[in-house]
Amino acid sequence: MYPSWVRALGIDYGQKRIGLALSDASGLLARPWKVIGREGNAVQVAAALAREVHVLAASDEAVSVVVVGYPRRLSGEATEQTLAVEKVTDRLKVLLTVPVVLQDERLSSHEAEELLARREKDWRKRKLRLDAMSAAVILQDYLDRGGAVRTGSGTEDGNT
Repeated sequence: MYPSWVRALGIDYGQKRIGLALSDASGLLARPWKVIGREGNAVQVAAALAREVHVLAASDEAVSVVVVGYPRRLSGEATEQTLAVEKVTDRLKVLLTVPVVLQDERLSSHEAEELLARREKDWRKRKLRLDAMSAAVILQDYLDRGGAVRTGSGTEDGNT
């Protein structure tokens, strides 16, 4: 049984950049954190992401779950990015001691763009923050659905 609180890390894995988001300690609210460049193969990217998790743990911001956006077409079919996300996720599960879950990310970039556009009219400034905001949208969706780890249901599938 997991505690009733959890800090979660959300990941939006893109072709050029990776957006990261964090939840608050209660596991209720997600916020954009930062964007890192995507460099190397799946093993190298997973190692870089694992380092981010370890840095958080060293700064008293330890996470209890990692939520990775799972790209699918609106029809539910796999996209070109689906296999890449699965490879990185599989490697993260080996490198980390916390659960790593996949969360449906359909329309998350569109929703993130809309949220950013409400506050920032300059598309160039929005573009710099889009990946982290997309990660926050993915993470917030996971949290809003009760986050399997947070509720102690024992499943690692964020698509329940």
